[in-house]
Amino acid sequence: MNLEPPVRPTLATAPHDSVVTSSPRDVPVDRATAAARRVIEALMRTDRRAANLDRVTAVLDTIADHLDQHAPPVADRLIDMWRGEGITRHDPATGVENPLAPPLVLTGRADGSVDGVVTLTIPYQGPPGHVHGGVAAQLLDHTLGVANMWAGRKGATAQLNVRYHRPTPLFEPLTVCGRLVSEDGAKINTVGDIRTADGTVCVSAQGLFIDQSAFARPR
Repeated sequence: MNLEPPVRPTLATAPHDSVVTSSPRDVPVDRATAAARRVIEALMRTDRRAANLDRVTAVLDTIADHLDQHAPPVADRLIDMWRGEGITRHDPATGVENPLAPPLVLTGRADGSVDGVVTLTIPYQGPPGHVHGGVAAQLLDHTLGVANMWAGRKGATAQLNVRYHRPTPLFEPLTVCGRLVSEDGAKINTVGDIRTADGTVCVSAQGLFIDQSAFARPR
């Protein structure tokens, strides 16, 4: 079942305001993953003294056993996840098939930037009521990589400098954005940030990426 375009949209090939990451669809795998996200959050929120967690454990183990029975070898699944150059659905930032992802949906803009709005909840907590710093860095790293793809470049992260301006709140819409700002051969420099609804910057990042095609160039 082909769930996404075979080629990732870029600024040169797609209309402006195109979704450049995966987005939820009304298909069984997306519905099951959304249900798993509900379970994760509900388990973290529940009263562990009052909930019948032994029964919950038995039900969840039964579900896991069922899914394991239908799982191909891990090596085959890894290859399947990365097959082709299309939009991935498995990554931990934007992957709608990954229950660890919020997920963040990013849109490519006419000025070369990408952005998306996401509300993070208890599974992403660091300090009470606020987003874990590592989660913020992960979202920015991924967003900067998508910004490179939207600009027509593909690079692996070589360096990510993250600055935490103020605590990032949970339970509030956050805008995550990124934009390629300069290129020097195989080196790609990209910036981005996470802002609250009123435009306040909570976290910003500068990333150095290395064009992966440089690794395959003949000497």
